[in-house]
Amino acid sequence: MNSLQDFFGTVDFWQVISSFIFLIAIIDPFGNIPVTIAMQNKGVKIIPWRVCLASLIILYAFLFAGEWILKLFGVQIEFFAIAGGFIIFLMALEMILDITIFQNNLDGSGSIVPLAFPMYAGPGAFTALLAITAEYSIASLCVSLFCCILSLYLVLVGTDWLTKYLGQTSLYIIRKFFGIIVLAIACKLMFGNLANVF
Repeated sequence: MNSLQDFFGTVDFWQVISSFIFLIAIIDPFGNIPVTIAMQNKGVKIIPWRVCLASLIILYAFLFAGEWILKLFGVQIEFFAIAGGFIIFLMALEMILDITIFQNNLDGSGSIVPLAFPMYAGPGAFTALLAITAEYSIASLCVSLFCCILSLYLVLVGTDWLTKYLGQTSLYIIRKFFGIIVLAIACKLMFGNLANVF
């Protein structure tokens, strides 16, 4: 019990807010609404709680095992953060410029594939998580991840309402706004960790 209290005692409010904004931009529930609607139109039954639970389990597992994997291959977290920052930089360009850099050839249907993995809990989120562990505490990331998945659940449940009342233009603007935030954080990850390395 005391160890659990010590663990969550390291939660920093500003780290939670900052990492939440970053991760929700990577997970991008608003930008993926058209994909969700397209799947529903094809007759795919989407169960929001199942999507979110699977995504949360996958992301938590990678959050705690990711550093061990890096140690296994002898890679320092700072170097991974620089590489991750570059990947996130490219993802931000996708969001801002409406281009496709990363190709997803995984075919599947249902709540787990391709929604939970690889759309929400996919390579982009993995890279982002491991990259920002160099700057944020694990406890803060656990809280922000939970908040991200809770937000994802609300978006999935309210997809029809959001599309109707916000409209495609508003969702487009939100995606661009998050793209700029992701671009700025990617630059911070790359140049900040370059300074630490040198």
